[in-house]
Amino acid sequence: MLYHLFDLLKEFDIPGQGLFKFLSFRAIFSFTLALVISIWAGKGIIRLMQKKQIGEEIRNLGLEGQMQKKGTPTMGGILIFLSIVIPVLLLADLTNIYTILMLVSTVWFFAIGFADDYIKVFKKNKDGLSPKMKMVCQGVIGLGIALTVCFSSDIVVRVEQPSADSVNENTYITKSTTTTIPFVKDHEFDYRMLSPFKGKAGDVFQWVLYVLMIVLVITACSNGVNLTDGLDGLATGTSAIVGVVLGIFAYLGGNSLNADYLNIMFIPGSGEIAVFMAAFVGALIGFLWYNSFPAQIFMGDTGSLMLGGIIGVCAILIRKELLLPVLCGIFFVESLSVMVQTAYFKFTKKKYGQGRRVFKMAPLHHHFQKEGIPALLGQNSKPMPEARIVTRFWIVGMILAVLTIALLKVR
Repeated sequence: MLYHLFDLLKEFDIPGQGLFKFLSFRAIFSFTLALVISIWAGKGIIRLMQKKQIGEEIRNLGLEGQMQKKGTPTMGGILIFLSIVIPVLLLADLTNIYTILMLVSTVWFFAIGFADDYIKVFKKNKDGLSPKMKMVCQGVIGLGIALTVCFSSDIVVRVEQPSADSVNENTYITKSTTTTIPFVKDHEFDYRMLSPFKGKAGDVFQWVLYVLMIVLVITACSNGVNLTDGLDGLATGTSAIVGVVLGIFAYLGGNSLNADYLNIMFIPGSGEIAVFMAAFVGALIGFLWYNSFPAQIFMGDTGSLMLGGIIGVCAILIRKELLLPVLCGIFFVESLSVMVQTAYFKFTKKKYGQGRRVFKMAPLHHHFQKEGIPALLGQNSKPMPEARIVTRFWIVGMILAVLTIALLKVR
């Protein structure tokens, strides 16, 4: 709103209004405002939730210090949501298609998580929304994003191919299923390469495949962060690290000069996502002020489903979804541990009559609470303190973030 207000008042030459034309200034301002809102409003929201007795219900899994968390205010995703949305509404270009899609996605995933937590907390149903209903809701927004990416004339990329209509003989702006991938020349991969058909059939196949990929990425990211949210500050800090990298990619990929210099994909208009991701990171760092060990508030599904959805949608819009297995390696491994544990348990139960487990407990962070890292190597070990697990996961997340950026220089 401030961005548009100063644009309308440009004739009056108000001191400082020109700063709002600069994406870097608005991104820094967005980060700062989100951080301030999150820290400033945090205490009030915690007190309100304590007064309303909106506390976490804890199942006894035999983990050290687990039952001490019972009654800790949950649904802290409300604080994260407000801290993201307010700066974006004030500082981002609200006519930009990328800003619109990020805001719509945020509201949608927030609603899914809020409904889930509401059923758990107020309806006293510990199961919340059914897994099938969650998947349907996630699939709906994923499909909506996918169709918008496919059909909106505002979502285009620069393709390194000759065109009779282009000013530059080597590049032109067009609709494309091209995305970013490391280890290849120009770091570009077109989903059309996977099509077994040619001509119109090939065109249809590539877009159908791209739609399915978008839905899969968004759903997987949302659930991945949700599974990771099991220790104080784990999902919050890890998501903030991922958000920094995605924000950098959005800023660089939305500027033709930066994109040319770094030889990365240029996506016109996508730079506005940097303002959104700056608010995202600021909100999470502010929330971490209260969510770090020992946590004064939990984000609940209201926050975790929303954070994962934002990460997935952002990665899709800036064409970096194929980098997510590295960048979001923590979320990926956490999800994988659950799938492996479940599949192996069902297989061994069918074969031997009694289910067996690969990990002491899944998701993976709970395994370390039980036994520690040497247990994965078949050695006896003591349980690892929660704060140490979280810190080491953050360190791994930082290493993966640096590696993701470095991959763009590997051809």
